[in-house]
Amino acid sequence: MLKTRLITAAVIIAVLVSVVVFLSPSQFSLFFGAVVIVAAWEWANLCGLVSLPIRIAYVCTYLLGLMVLTSVLHFGATPNTSLIQVILMVACLFWLLALLWVSRYPNSASYWGQPLVRMVMGYFVLVPAWVALSYIKCLSQGIELIFILIALVSGADTGAYFSGRKWGNKKLAPAVSPGKSWAGFYGGLLCAVLLAAVLGIFIGLSVTQWLTFIMVAVVTSVTSVLGDLFESMLKRHRGVKDSSQLLPGHGGVLDRIDSMTAAAPVFTLSLILVGQPLVGTVWNP
Repeated sequence: MLKTRLITAAVIIAVLVSVVVFLSPSQFSLFFGAVVIVAAWEWANLCGLVSLPIRIAYVCTYLLGLMVLTSVLHFGATPNTSLIQVILMVACLFWLLALLWVSRYPNSASYWGQPLVRMVMGYFVLVPAWVALSYIKCLSQGIELIFILIALVSGADTGAYFSGRKWGNKKLAPAVSPGKSWAGFYGGLLCAVLLAAVLGIFIGLSVTQWLTFIMVAVVTSVTSVLGDLFESMLKRHRGVKDSSQLLPGHGGVLDRIDSMTAAAPVFTLSLILVGQPLVGTVWNP
């Protein structure tokens, strides 16, 4: 099992690095659009959709939506920044609502437990993450920013794992994910902050910019935990361990991108709003 998990992880990392580094913004957007389609298929299961025609129809709505957004957001040329910001703001508001639902689970299930509501929730989870990543890739420093985002999310997850194992007595959200603890949360947050601090120095940010970037890292780290907990809540409500078995040893696509679905929109919008120089300029083909 461990060997399978390691092989799958190596393949995922190799594909991810290749996609981020070598694909153009339009190709990158197309690739992650395909990832969203697969994730939407898994989300349909979390919604309780068991009929094959209904699941296919649900996934097709994502395909149509991504095609429309691609035409109006202009990824690969000059992105429609104003509309992108609106989408990211709506996503951030949704994650505030998700925080309330997670903190009050299982009582909150009375608000979102119906299949139709969960179906709608999927659009707010998956589509803005795709928009955020596609927009970042269009920036002159897009490759660096995407790797910074991945590093922050991975750092928070790694720090949470080790600190949780060492000191994790008080549970963070026992009704949602019994394995997560407050020690893990703070350990992951500390890891992300330290990583951002080192990156800020390495990049050569001024003191003000450095402190701002650390604040962005804090918000991104916290939100990544929320993304993980949110999917865990849905899986617990649905009575499944993984979103699918597509990735050997790792579950489904949703299980791999759950933290990123929340972190990517928040990270991108935060950098835009604070005017971080790291955001760079729009890439011109």
